[in-house]
Amino acid sequence: MKPRSKHSIGRYCLHNVVVPAIVGATAFLSACHADTSQIDDLWLPEVTATVAVFNSELIYTEQGRMKIKVYAPVTHRYQFTDEPYTQFDEGVEVNTYNDAMQVESKITAKFAQYIDKQEVWLARHNVVAQNYKGEVLYTEELYWDQKKRIIYTDVNVHIKTENGHVFGRGLISDDAFDNWEVKQPYDGEMEFDN
Repeated sequence: MKPRSKHSIGRYCLHNVVVPAIVGATAFLSACHADTSQIDDLWLPEVTATVAVFNSELIYTEQGRMKIKVYAPVTHRYQFTDEPYTQFDEGVEVNTYNDAMQVESKITAKFAQYIDKQEVWLARHNVVAQNYKGEVLYTEELYWDQKKRIIYTDVNVHIKTENGHVFGRGLISDDAFDNWEVKQPYDGEMEFDN
C-alpha cells in the first residue's frame, strides 16, 4: 500500500467529514420550514380554555351580600366562543345563601357548566340538590336559570322528603329548591338515563 501525502489526507478529511456535514445540515434546515398551519390547528380559540384554575372558590354577591359560593377542583374558562362559558370537568359544589348568610340550598355534581349570556347553570352526573328543609333531589341532569330563578330538568328524578320518596320524570322548582313540582310522578324506583 502506497503511503498518502499530507495533501491527499487533507482531501480525504474534507471529502469524508466536512462535505457530509454540510449536506446533512442543508437537508435538516430545508426540512425545517415555517409551516404554522399545524400549530394553528392546535390553537382553536373556540375550544381552548383561556384560563385554568385548580381548587377554586368563586363567590357571587348581590348588593354586597354573598348569594352563591362555588367550589371546584378544576375550573376552565372558555371566553373566545360565541357564547362564553365556564366548565367544571371534575365536579362542583354550589351553595346558595339567604340574606341572613345561612345556606339555603346546596347542589353537587360530577360535571357542571355555566353559560354567561344566558346565566344558566347545567349540572350532570350524580346531581344531588338539598334544601334547608332537608329534602334531597337525586337526578342525572339539572338546569338552574339564574334570571328566571328556577331549577328544572326533563329527566328522571328521585326526591327524598321527611314523608317518604317521590319518583318521577321532570321537575320544576324555585332556585332555593323550596317549592318544587315533579312533572310526571310515578311509583317505583328511579331509572337513570344514559
